[in-house]
Amino acid sequence: MNNSPWWRDAVVYEIYVRSFADASGDGVGDLQGIRSRLPYLAELGVDAVWLTPFQPSPMADGGYDVADYRGVDPLFGTLADFDALVADAHAHGLRLIVDIVPNHSSSDHAWFKAALASPPGSPERDRYIFRDGDAPPNNWTSVFSGPAWSRLPDGQWYLHLFAPEQPDFNWRNPAVHEEFLDVLRFWLDRGVDGFRIDVAMGLYKDADLADVPPSREGFQSRSPIWSQPEVHEVYREWRKVLDSYPGDRAAVGEVWTDTAEDLALYVRPDELHQSFNFAWLEAPWSATAFRKIIEDTLAAVTAPTWVLSNHDVIRHITRYGEGSLEPRAGLARGRAALLAMLALPGSAYLYQGEELGLPEVKNLPPEARQDPIFKRSNGELPGRDGCRVPIPWSGTAEPYGFSPDGARPWLPQPPEWASLTAERQAGDPGSTLAFYRQALALRRSLRDSLPDSIAWLDCPGDALVFSRGDLTCAINCGEEPVALPPHKGVLISSGEPNETTLPPDTTTWLKTAI
Repeated sequence: MNNSPWWRDAVVYEIYVRSFADASGDGVGDLQGIRSRLPYLAELGVDAVWLTPFQPSPMADGGYDVADYRGVDPLFGTLADFDALVADAHAHGLRLIVDIVPNHSSSDHAWFKAALASPPGSPERDRYIFRDGDAPPNNWTSVFSGPAWSRLPDGQWYLHLFAPEQPDFNWRNPAVHEEFLDVLRFWLDRGVDGFRIDVAMGLYKDADLADVPPSREGFQSRSPIWSQPEVHEVYREWRKVLDSYPGDRAAVGEVWTDTAEDLALYVRPDELHQSFNFAWLEAPWSATAFRKIIEDTLAAVTAPTWVLSNHDVIRHITRYGEGSLEPRAGLARGRAALLAMLALPGSAYLYQGEELGLPEVKNLPPEARQDPIFKRSNGELPGRDGCRVPIPWSGTAEPYGFSPDGARPWLPQPPEWASLTAERQAGDPGSTLAFYRQALALRRSLRDSLPDSIAWLDCPGDALVFSRGDLTCAINCGEEPVALPPHKGVLISSGEPNETTLPPDTTTWLKTAI
């Protein structure tokens, strides 16, 4: 029996709340919609669900601009709906993780309204980052394009690393620490099993607000903006709160770094339980790249995570298919990458819809797009709406069972999704949904017996082969079939099963030959 905490080897399913399931009929996903689909998630075989923000928000950034950290936006339901969702999830054997957004609030938050109503130098303004000057305090730019500073009529500037509607907190103010410790307890008291921490490396900024050198722009592990050493004390505080509750409550950080070693700093024994490992998510379709990521990750952290897609990036099926002349290469590679990921020690994070083989929607009309990246770049950057299109559940036309009574979803769904609905795939043993169910069930049956280490085996061409106890995993990223190592049989394959050779763009699990 495996006595490890649940989060060490869990499969966690990310729900982008606005786009999962709509019960109210307004075209926007909600908490009651999620409740109605819990049997689907239990049958899929995941262990936990992560919800993107559902708290009160003007939705300038899809809910990541939080106006009240202790409530539910009416768009999504009520606190009673949330409590019922927690209870139902637990009844289905699912853990529930919620998003917390500590780097910034909404400009509609009571604290920021009080700051605007108070004079420069006041305690109210000290909860955020305000500065004087005729020009912006430094050269920092917004992650969403444009300047990271906005000026008020009284002449002061305030920092927003994202949209102007998302002012950054001043974590050098103890009041901010106390506020978030209380927010954690509020949700833990309601039974949540943990938190996903948005922009976890961004809370502290360089005390002198030094300019960013040209070589350090972006989400880097070391710059005046990201991964300041003081941030680690925050997570030591948070870990104490989490550890004071029963049931292995956990925290996973959204930490963008440029090295696995820096990532490891966030998951020391007294800090976060896990941190997202985005290296694979950014990697090309390459056995060489995959091996380096696996080696670096397993050498740096004891509780690794693996992720291929999320609500901020192009869906991996589309990403892997770009540049290939084979129309179905992206889907084949996506299935292969999923199987390789599930063979590794640690936990896996899935993004809603990937189990249906959903591609990125690239042809959304400009008037439908809502991402602030699209708006702030004047349409030069497409933004993230393409991976956030609502899920197709059933039927042959929009809204594909997403909303009742045929209500149009908040983002349009493409007509070609008629063949990708959960209903249609559930009855097809060769579908991507059936493959995900089979792979997750097999992983669950094996995981208690597998070690937390792997051993590399010799392999030809652009392929990888590793063993993990009684399981051997082979993935072929090349263009030619490769010979499989000696084995006792095929357990599962992302493509056509074969006892002797591994086709291109395919992963196979084998019984290790001993």
